[in-house]
Amino acid sequence: MNVSPIQDHRTRERGLIVYPVYSRRSKGLSLGVNLFPSHKLCSFDCPYCEVFPFQTDFSFDIELMESALIETIGTASEVKDLCFSGNGEPTLSPHFKSALNRACLICRDHAPSAQVVVITNGTGLLKQDIFDFLIAKTHEERFNLWLKVDAGAGEWFRTIDRPKADVSFPALMEKMQAFTAGAGRNAVTIQTMLCRVNHAVPDQREAAAWEQAVLGLAGAGSVRNVHIYGKARPGPQDPLAQALPVSFLEERADSLRRAFKRAGFDIPIETFA
Repeated sequence: MNVSPIQDHRTRERGLIVYPVYSRRSKGLSLGVNLFPSHKLCSFDCPYCEVFPFQTDFSFDIELMESALIETIGTASEVKDLCFSGNGEPTLSPHFKSALNRACLICRDHAPSAQVVVITNGTGLLKQDIFDFLIAKTHEERFNLWLKVDAGAGEWFRTIDRPKADVSFPALMEKMQAFTAGAGRNAVTIQTMLCRVNHAVPDQREAAAWEQAVLGLAGAGSVRNVHIYGKARPGPQDPLAQALPVSFLEERADSLRRAFKRAGFDIPIETFA
C-alpha cells in the first residue's frame, strides 16, 4: 500500500478528521473518522482511555471528510474499513448521522470491499433517534456496529467505564438487548476491555455476570463476533489502569466459548493483548 498508517495514535489529537491506522481488530488498514478534531468529547471517562485532553481551532467539516477519505482510499491497495471512533463517543456529535450516511456512500462507490464501522459505548442508544438510525444502518450491507460491553454488573461498570452522567447500567443493558434483537444479522461486534483499575480486577462474580450479559445479547443472531482486548497503549490517566496477563484474557474467552457452545451459538471470540 502507498498509505503509511500512523504509528502514534496521538496524531489524531492534532485536528485530523481522517487518519489511516493499522488495526489489530480489523486485521489491516482502517481509515479512522474523527468527528471531534477540536477536543475530546465522551460520555464515559474510562481510566484506560488512550485519548489525551487537547484543544485545537479545527472543526469538523463533512466535505473535508469526504475528500480525505476518497483521496486516501485511492492511494491504498486495500482498505478494511472506514471507522468512526476518533476522540470520543461518535453518537454525541451533531454531525454523526450526516457523516455516517456520507461515509456509507463513499464506501459503496470507492471501497466496495470495505465496511463502515461505528465504535460506540452504547449510551447513544438511550436516545430513540440514534437507536432507530443505527438499527436501520445495521440492515444495510457492509455496516458493522462495535458495541462496548466492558462489564456485567453496575459496580464494575462504574469502575471500568466511569460514566459522566447518571447512566443506569440496567437501563443501558436493556437498550443494548433491544438493539441486538432488532439489528441486522451478524451486524454487531461485542468488544470488551479487560484491565486492572487502581489495582482491582474483575472478580468471578463480575465475570459470570458479563458472560450472561453477552449470552443475552447474542441470542437474537445479530452478534457476529466478540473481541476481548487488553490495555496496549499509554493513556493520560496511567498508571490508574494497567494491562492484565494474556492468560487472564484467554481464560475469559475460553469460558465464553464453552458458554456459547452450550447455548448452540457459533460466534467467534478473539483476544487482543
